[in-house]
Amino acid sequence: MGTLNLSFQIQTRYISPSSPSFNTFTISLTTNRKKFNCSRLSLSMGNPNDTHTKLVPGAAGFLLQDVPHFTDYLDHLPSYPNPLQNNPAYSVVEQYFVDEDDTVTEKIVVHKESARGVHFRRAGPRQKVYFKPDDVNACIVTCGGLCPGLNTVIREIVCGLYHMYGVRKVLGIDGGYKGFYAKNTITLTPKFVDDIHKRGGTILGTSRGGHDSVKIVDRIQDRGINLVYIIGGDGTHKGAAVIFEEIRRRGLKVAVTGIPKTIDNDIPVIDKSFGFDTAVEEAQRAIKAAHVESESIGNGIGLVKLMGRYCGFIAMYATLASRDVDCCLIPESPFYLEGKGGLYEYIGKQLKQNGHMVIVIAEGAGQELLSESLQSVDQQDASGNKLLQDVGLWISHKIKEHFAKKKMPINLKYIDPTYMIRAIPSIASDNVYCTLLAHGAVHGAMAGYTGFTVGPVNGRHAYIPFNRIIEKQNKVVITDRMWARLLSSTNQPSFLKPRDIAEAKKEKYPANGILDGKIVKTMSMN
Repeated sequence: MGTLNLSFQIQTRYISPSSPSFNTFTISLTTNRKKFNCSRLSLSMGNPNDTHTKLVPGAAGFLLQDVPHFTDYLDHLPSYPNPLQNNPAYSVVEQYFVDEDDTVTEKIVVHKESARGVHFRRAGPRQKVYFKPDDVNACIVTCGGLCPGLNTVIREIVCGLYHMYGVRKVLGIDGGYKGFYAKNTITLTPKFVDDIHKRGGTILGTSRGGHDSVKIVDRIQDRGINLVYIIGGDGTHKGAAVIFEEIRRRGLKVAVTGIPKTIDNDIPVIDKSFGFDTAVEEAQRAIKAAHVESESIGNGIGLVKLMGRYCGFIAMYATLASRDVDCCLIPESPFYLEGKGGLYEYIGKQLKQNGHMVIVIAEGAGQELLSESLQSVDQQDASGNKLLQDVGLWISHKIKEHFAKKKMPINLKYIDPTYMIRAIPSIASDNVYCTLLAHGAVHGAMAGYTGFTVGPVNGRHAYIPFNRIIEKQNKVVITDRMWARLLSSTNQPSFLKPRDIAEAKKEKYPANGILDGKIVKTMSMN
């Protein structure tokens, strides 16, 4: 019995508070000629930056933002029974495999009339895999800055491939993306990685920049690699997306999988990034030291600078956890120094009332004030991140200078634990989290999925398209309850003027897919 293939184009308009935007989707419809029942329906976004986004609509406003699969661009691929069904460790599991229709919703707070909304494919093992264990030649690469938990992820990928799927060939790429074509590889076995989770850093080494996708894919081909696990942040994932596109263009059966890594917790969509809990826990030691120093001397000020180039999650959560902090400054919430309601005035009041205070500042906070003062020129590192001036040293100097002019003696101690926090091993909760991420990545790649990253969305692990991870950065929303909780904890002023508050409340994240706004459709047959 034959099939009929039809192609449609739909133009959708998002109506958002800011401005409307348009996207064109191509629908591929496969039907049975006789009964005309739809057996497969998929959409690909017509945005030149999202050439392979898969959108699968369903009933009641359901939309699956799917990830690529080998069968999207490779024909007649054989599949094999998943070896997990014979694994003694899984013999007591009630359901071995994730159902193909299982999805994870992006939003869990909805109204009764709400559409079902955007969903992602649920992570986990599938009934069929697209590799025989003996045919797998996997590699792992770590890129960007250090983060607690990197070695745990490496260990669990290696052990997961070995113990769950019987894979025996796993290589470590030495020194980040550059290592694909500039350095030697490291043979990884369960014995070799057995206790690396107890160490900080990454046993594979890392670097920023050095991304030449053509050279990298050439080396992947030359070495016969067919599973690529890339651990890194948004810049690394941008590189992974380009590598995936080049692999797809060449028609290679190579799975490209990302594991999101950023100590700042600035990756969108996922609940949080690994290493974040460890960073918040370790930051407590610096805050406690600052508190002891400040309360042990008259007019003592303990100033702690924490990581947070573009977002202040570490500073905010460390402040909330500590309860010893009197003022928290983050990039998302502008502040000013002089005048009524300014930082200087607040410091003076706190010292008069309590005789001491603790200030926590994220590294990206107050950069606009610092740039005006130092007339600095914007520069970037090899990953494209803005090179920041040391706001901790600068604001320490400004505070001392101000109170010296006021003839008010103060004793300020500045603590910068940045690299101490980055370099430590991960705590227990992060170790468990890293294991789940690694296993999710292993299952997805073996099942033939590619061009995706893995992470928890509302507590359930899912496979997320690269474009969703790199489209924007996750930031603290200063009109949210969590920031209000911090302000009530520290009793600090918001440093925001009424006009700033009104503008902050107007700012919304962009409409989420074709379901968040009114949709205007125009359909044409091709």
